[in-house]
Amino acid sequence: MKNFNNYLLNTVKIQVNQNDGVNFIALTESGHEIAMDGAAEVGGRNQGARPMEVVLAGLGGCSAIDVMLILNKSRQEVSNCEIVITAERADTLPKVFTKIHLFYRVSGKQLDSRKVERAISLSMEKYCSVTKMLEKTAAMSFASEIIQA
Repeated sequence: MKNFNNYLLNTVKIQVNQNDGVNFIALTESGHEIAMDGAAEVGGRNQGARPMEVVLAGLGGCSAIDVMLILNKSRQEVSNCEIVITAERADTLPKVFTKIHLFYRVSGKQLDSRKVERAISLSMEKYCSVTKMLEKTAAMSFASEIIQA
């Protein structure tokens, strides 16, 4: 019989942290740990991020990588890229995201606004895997601000 793990391309292991019930550590394939905890109403003690916060962080990280790679290839001198993400969730279970808005603030020297907008659009519409998964349940939108240093 073949081992199921041989078919997984990415692996994350979730384990209870100190038998706290709703406090967990995610151990990623790349060797990093992410502390997660439930809300107080389900027994959490605010000792880690909520799992849905981690989903939004993954979205922002995925898109930020895309945007920076595209801008670097476009020879744009970016000194900072910040993404503020706001989201709404369904009122009933499962409380999936129904609306997600990303606000990009890109700073740098002599940034070409067309190149910045194109990088963001390419990330959101083509490259960001997390966006492609979340857009199946959530209306996705984005806006940006360019700050010339």
